[in-house]
Amino acid sequence: MLTITRELHDAIVAHARADHPDEACGVIAGAAGSGRPERFIPMLNAARSPTFYEFDSGDLLKLYREMDDRDEEPVVIYHSHTATEAYPSRTDVSYASEPNAHYVLVSTAECGNEEGPVQFRSFRIVDGVITEEDVEVVGA
Repeated sequence: MLTITRELHDAIVAHARADHPDEACGVIAGAAGSGRPERFIPMLNAARSPTFYEFDSGDLLKLYREMDDRDEEPVVIYHSHTATEAYPSRTDVSYASEPNAHYVLVSTAECGNEEGPVQFRSFRIVDGVITEEDVEVVGA
């Protein structure tokens, strides 16, 4: 199960809406080994695409060095789908390289960048196997 604060949940949703119609992407880091998402790190979708996301390799290298310096790891890796449901695509699965991370997908297909309903789902992706998990949104 992914347990996430309302603040972090809302930050992911806001980023997804702001970047619509392009996919948004980012990371929530946490203390290594804790499994707790704590630090929100929105990233730039280098592909600038409504159907694909890609972390900029330089930004990603900088992020991993920063997380190493802070004794953190990626707890949540998130991105949005702008026209389809919040479920990992084959491309998403092929890019899933953090077996301990929660892969969060937000679909803005119904609301775009306006207020309105979104799908917010979390998955574990290990060796190409997708397992959906419950999400518990808690107070700060």
